[in-house]
Amino acid sequence: MAKLKINIIGAGLAGTEAAYQLARRGFQINLYESKRINKNPVQKQDSFAELVCSNSLRSDSLTNGVGLLKQEMLAFDSLIIKAAYASRVPAGGALAVDRQQFSNYVTTWVTKHPNVTLIDQEVATIDLTAITIIASGPLTTPSLQKEIQQLLGKEYFYFYDAAAPIIAKESIDFQKVYYKSRYDKGESKDYINCPMTRAEFERWVQELITAETVALREFEKEIYFEGCIPIEVMAKRGVKSLLFGPLKPVGLEKPNGEQPYAVIQLRQDDAIDTLYNVVGFQTNLKFPEQKRLLTMIPGLENANIVRYGVIHKNNFINSPVLLNQFLQLKSQQNVFFAGQITGVEGYVESAATGIISALNIANFLNNKAMLTFPPETMMGALINYIINASSTNFQPMKANFGIVPNLDQHFKAKVDKYLAYSDRVLTKLTNFIKNNKLNDEINF
Repeated sequence: MAKLKINIIGAGLAGTEAAYQLARRGFQINLYESKRINKNPVQKQDSFAELVCSNSLRSDSLTNGVGLLKQEMLAFDSLIIKAAYASRVPAGGALAVDRQQFSNYVTTWVTKHPNVTLIDQEVATIDLTAITIIASGPLTTPSLQKEIQQLLGKEYFYFYDAAAPIIAKESIDFQKVYYKSRYDKGESKDYINCPMTRAEFERWVQELITAETVALREFEKEIYFEGCIPIEVMAKRGVKSLLFGPLKPVGLEKPNGEQPYAVIQLRQDDAIDTLYNVVGFQTNLKFPEQKRLLTMIPGLENANIVRYGVIHKNNFINSPVLLNQFLQLKSQQNVFFAGQITGVEGYVESAATGIISALNIANFLNNKAMLTFPPETMMGALINYIINASSTNFQPMKANFGIVPNLDQHFKAKVDKYLAYSDRVLTKLTNFIKNNKLNDEINF
């Protein structure tokens, strides 16, 4: 087979995963990335697949939708999932990573593979004669955004992802905090817990609600992912949103057995255990306000904030109108999309679409039928959602068991039901891979 050149725009989670899948199948890749010449407001690293929000890839359990999705991706030898396990840090039942180690793992592979040509360039014009994956991520550059808008003939929807502050561990007062994972899942030192009395909580929430935020521009619409919603927005919905959300105290009793009224958790952010992020504290507050509110938290009175939380615009397309089940643009058969721009929510989900678009391109170029993933699989269910959802009110979706077909049998416990889902999926996926010979053409 003559080696064919494929353009991939964006070296984030989806773009690097797609490059990995295609390069190992013998295709030549032009991987375009502009961050090393012009970073956007939330990018800090020169390396690729940068995690700009949380450092957690969420649950690692087969009783959770994203945990199952990880297992599906490993069946395709996913670069992103391998990188996550190689850079893992303690986080209970979650797969959290050291950001820099994770990004370095991916970058090393991308820069060393002979089939990948890295091009440091902002793409302003899409070559419609070449097979192209647009994986430009949550912050598409202005020039490319205009080009995509012209290509699609549709307006973008705007929403905001928010990143949480990171605190130096050495500045935490350990006389006032304690280590504990919720319900004692995982290792006992996976989380640092800052307990609050009712009076402390109510005073803190009142300050949070009235704190100053960074002003948004008039043309931007406030649409948030529920999984990454700014904490000040959540607080304005009512205190129960916090007490049943990121400040939930259940399962986080103090060492003396006392139940706090509320708990703010800190999660390890790096492999050497020097940095902790404030769980659920994604925010659009001004930096002085963040400092004031964080230092009101018991144990964080002298907190050294090494990175403040920020909020950033994210773009996604109207996939139900524009894409088919192969993540191919209906109006231009050479153009495919992958990543958050398709309307999936989350790191893992974004990388999964990189696999799906890459496998379909491989079949497309080899004159084989493109792939419709079984709807019982989480990968198939995500694609079904983003191409079949309401086009008039399309909102991003993350991996969850609510989007897969129901099982006929009844289960007394949810955990048994979810394990049955997983058993069904892994059998379906094994047969799907075997029948379509999806891993037969991998060279290296």
